[in-house]
Amino acid sequence: MDDQMYVNAVKSDIRKALVNQKGNSCPLAVRLAWHASGTYSKHDDTGGSYGATMRFPPEKEDGANAGLGIERDMLQEVKRQHPDLSYADIWTLAGAHAIEIAGGPPIEHKLGRTDAQDGSACPAVGRLPDASQGAEHL
Repeated sequence: MDDQMYVNAVKSDIRKALVNQKGNSCPLAVRLAWHASGTYSKHDDTGGSYGATMRFPPEKEDGANAGLGIERDMLQEVKRQHPDLSYADIWTLAGAHAIEIAGGPPIEHKLGRTDAQDGSACPAVGRLPDASQGAEHL
């Protein structure tokens, strides 16, 4: 199977996880992708979606990530169907595809992220941009 056919198969499985008889979790998928990616720091090249560290404390328990365990659980079936695909790729592809499902434009996505084995690479709690703190905290 070529790369695009594989991505399309994964996107089909993501769609089934996001939009089903239980409801439509596209907004939560976008939030998961954003929170997984939004901790990236260009200053020391840490955080971000690589590693899918939100699976581990302290990032998993960060109040800013409240409720995202629901979406991680919903995407677990996609991981079961595609065990060689990283959680990091599944979460970011799900966020991009959710925008398309909701009527937005297709978003190019490259696979290749890896997953951390533990929480040692978790970014510090409070690293997500917070509008209530203004730009100074970034």
